[in-house]
Amino acid sequence: MRRTAPALAAGLLALGLVACTSDPADPATGAGTSGGPTASTSSLTGRITVLAASSLTESFTVIGKRFRAANPGVTVTFSFAGSSALAAQATSGAPADVFASAGASSMDAVVAAGAAVDPQTFAVNVMEIAVPPSNPGKVTGLGSLASAGVKTALCQPQVPCGATAEKVFANAGLTVQPVTLEPDVKSVLGKVQLDEVDAGLVYVTDVHASGDKVRGIAIPDDVNASTSYPIAALEQSADPRVAAAFVAYVLSPDAQAVLTAAGFRSP
Repeated sequence: MRRTAPALAAGLLALGLVACTSDPADPATGAGTSGGPTASTSSLTGRITVLAASSLTESFTVIGKRFRAANPGVTVTFSFAGSSALAAQATSGAPADVFASAGASSMDAVVAAGAAVDPQTFAVNVMEIAVPPSNPGKVTGLGSLASAGVKTALCQPQVPCGATAEKVFANAGLTVQPVTLEPDVKSVLGKVQLDEVDAGLVYVTDVHASGDKVRGIAIPDDVNASTSYPIAALEQSADPRVAAAFVAYVLSPDAQAVLTAAGFRSP
């Protein structure tokens, strides 16, 4: 992945902040070659709040633990929600330090408002159909969702999972009438898990994280759509040094391995 000068600068900052005392490590992350962070002599201290898209919940929880293990003096608090709602918080001056969005449009709004600069894309996600394990609607593919007899949950169109779903249906030449429009992808997934709907269009990573609580039905690549995930430190950060180090860590090989294992694709 190509890095811009600010991203490299952030990586160099992390290089000076994290050092390992055992297993040889990636100097920018504190990650040992055997996987995960090692014991650290990091002098980095502070507290940050990360606004992150709900589809990042599982992977960023792991990444946060690894970042804190490499930097014991740091506290990281996550706020997971729909990207458009988080962008509104960031542009209204809410106390936060980093924004990680699902989709470029929410990040673009934050940058346009002067609340962030130089976002870096760190992952890509694609869509998948989620159905209850028993598949009561007998969903076999995208075409099933156009049936009036199949209750489908989608994200609201202003959030990335909703906008991406619209692209999928347009690519497939389908018109789908959802029975509910949810504020974020985790809410769609919850409707499926509770058997309140026959299907939901979510990200591949959400199906992966759900284990046996839902069944995934793949969408053909020729009609599927993707969304990118940019990250940036916020201009209103009370601890820009820690915010920059966290952004650098998300771009690091260790964090990228976590994202790949969760089903994300490299940008």
